[in-house]
Amino acid sequence: MRTINDRNILDAVCTSFCSVLEKHVKYIVVSGFVAISSGRTRGTEDIDVIIERLPSEQFEKLHEALAGAGFECIQGHDPKMLYADYLKDNLGVRYVLKDHLLPEMEVKLAKDILDEYQFERRVKLPLTGLDIWFSSVNANIAFKEELLKSDKDLEDARHLRAVYAEQVDENEVGKLKQLIREWRLR
Repeated sequence: MRTINDRNILDAVCTSFCSVLEKHVKYIVVSGFVAISSGRTRGTEDIDVIIERLPSEQFEKLHEALAGAGFECIQGHDPKMLYADYLKDNLGVRYVLKDHLLPEMEVKLAKDILDEYQFERRVKLPLTGLDIWFSSVNANIAFKEELLKSDKDLEDARHLRAVYAEQVDENEVGKLKQLIREWRLR
């Protein structure tokens, strides 16, 4: 698996992509890129983004705006098909800068109370130096420790706990882990 370790490339692609999202939809960047942008050294092939639920027509406008900004969806160019065959079924669609293979920006629609909870608590993390919306540190830790659990995810969680020690709220992490068990692991 090929990954990108260059923070400059990852930051530039993510910032450019999120600047388009910002004009059309509420979003959060989640998972590995939160740890990477907070100083963890590791590669990635994608940056995960959750956007608020939106109707097909609004997604079509977003898709066209992304295309106008130089992004293309690797699963196809027809936004109606992308919405019907992927997003509607809680599957991600992946965008790349034209003529580039990586990094991929993987976009999924919010699907449940957990995603809504994350939107309500989205934050900009000054440590990253990026003007983008992230899911909270507590949410990222909870998902990585309770749901994802790979060695890479557990190391990401350890890194976030160390870097954001003052922001980690164990009560909130515990509450989120309970919600994960109720909504994602049932």
